[in-house]
Amino acid sequence: QLQLVESGGGLVQPGGSLRLSCAASGSTLDDSVIGWFRQAPGKEREGVSCISSSGGSTKYADSVKGRFTISRDNAKNTVYLQMNSLKPEDTAVYYCAASNYYCSDFRTWGQGTLVTVSS
Repeated sequence: QLQLVESGGGLVQPGGSLRLSCAASGSTLDDSVIGWFRQAPGKEREGVSCISSSGGSTKYADSVKGRFTISRDNAKNTVYLQMNSLKPEDTAVYYCAASNYYCSDFRTWGQGTLVTVSS
């Protein structure tokens, strides 16, 4: 059974960068669409980005376009979210999730990793 584990969160100053990783175990990611989501305190969870199983198609929320980049290394069974030019409003718990459909119907979720952007 596919399990996902996020890592790479932490405290970073505004304008800084972080790279989140979503590592899979129990199964391969080769056939899965992977999405990144985030939930800030007191707010609803929102979609950040997603990537097709091959990596050939990606989507981004307007709020992160041009700053975040999603990628995957199927050989390493890992999906990444490179986050640059971070803003305080990017502070949230970030989750990755897997689906059999492009950017929808995510069924398997990780436990999340906290990103805090603050000076």
